[in-house]
Amino acid sequence: MLKAVARSLLKLFGWTVIEPPERPARAVLVGYPHTSNQDGLIALFTKLALGLDARWVGKDTLFRGPLDGIMRRLGGIPIDRRAPRGFVADMVAQFAANPNFLLVIAPEGTRSLTPGWKSGFYRIALGAKVPVALAFVDYSRRQAGILAYLTLTGDPAADIAAIAAHYEGRQGKHPELASPIRWLE
Repeated sequence: MLKAVARSLLKLFGWTVIEPPERPARAVLVGYPHTSNQDGLIALFTKLALGLDARWVGKDTLFRGPLDGIMRRLGGIPIDRRAPRGFVADMVAQFAANPNFLLVIAPEGTRSLTPGWKSGFYRIALGAKVPVALAFVDYSRRQAGILAYLTLTGDPAADIAAIAAHYEGRQGKHPELASPIRWLE
């Protein structure tokens, strides 16, 4: 029922939800662009509309006080961005322990403009031997969902170029804040 309600609300506001056929049971979902809190809200409704039982990574400050329980029930996993050591290995272990595991990560790591993407999602997907799902919110087309499921080659330059090609022309709420799709140095 929640799936139908989320689809109806998105449709009411003019949004279309898309996803390629044959969703894998395990994948790292890259959420891009992430330029505003509203992107996150549309993404949450899209997650519900697609019936994704996905976990997501958020800064630890979102999990303080009374919001902690709500965020965790919504699938949130807190990360201390000031000391993220061990996070990639922990997530690879989660994939190994769970036959059905979807993990959502915003590779920009923030809603602000950055010079490129963090590589954690990439290292997790390679380590867990799972595909990367290219999740998106596109205000220019009023579409949200998953563009493609990519199996990484292990060649970082080729993989980031393939990812960038899929996201070409997709715009968040504030396009000027969308970080370029390239690896941080």
